[in-house]
Amino acid sequence: MRTEDLGRVARYADMFAAMGAEPRLRIMQILLTAHPQGIVVGDIQDELGIPASTLSHHLDKLRSEDLVRVRREGTFLWYTANTDALQEILGFLYAECCTRNKAIEPGLVAIGPAPSVKGRKESK
Repeated sequence: MRTEDLGRVARYADMFAAMGAEPRLRIMQILLTAHPQGIVVGDIQDELGIPASTLSHHLDKLRSEDLVRVRREGTFLWYTANTDALQEILGFLYAECCTRNKAIEPGLVAIGPAPSVKGRKESK
């Protein structure tokens, strides 16, 4: 494996580790539901029911791995998921998909929304 590939693997491992704690994974889910406009930090806290200092710690960890972005509007902090980074790590996972058994050529796997199935009822 090339040195640059090892660096990418280490970076992605850090990103996955940041999301590996249950509260941080829940934060990512909340941020993705509010994408692209984001959500104010107080609403995240209300939804998770955790102290502000704990939430701040989790958000800092996600931000340090470039998984979330923050912007200030007046007195409010708005957090958004960095969907480019999320697509990048998913692309990394799928980059070699099915290539060991030569089922497909490397790089032919595309990541996007799951195709809709006509006639399937949505579950609520």
